[in-house]
Amino acid sequence: MRKKMKGRWPAAALVASAALIAGCAGSVDADELPGAYRDGKTDGELLLGSDGKFSATGVSTDTSSGPADFHGRWEFLDDEASSDFIYLTVEDGGLGMTAGIQLYPVGRGTVQFRPDHDGKQLPKLHKVAAP
Repeated sequence: MRKKMKGRWPAAALVASAALIAGCAGSVDADELPGAYRDGKTDGELLLGSDGKFSATGVSTDTSSGPADFHGRWEFLDDEASSDFIYLTVEDGGLGMTAGIQLYPVGRGTVQFRPDHDGKQLPKLHKVAAP
């Protein structure tokens, strides 16, 4: 029995360490989120206002539909058990019946819509300096 368990301990420790590191590395400061984000390839733009409102112009939110314009309210959800994300509550625009979308910080000053974890990831939107 001891021989079987010997090989599992390093693997379990490695998995636990990776989970802890991933949780710490993804830390986001919500105060740094407001601003303008742009997709350099399509010029799509997402504005996150410091008042909790957002607007999107020419932004693709999934792999099956084209760019759309929409707006609404946003909030940052710090999920300690999983990934932090920005929840966009869509109030009006070109997304049809969609009521909300998750937007993920993927690095300092970069966000990305991810339709699913196994699917093709969409282009990243990078924070740009205010005009």
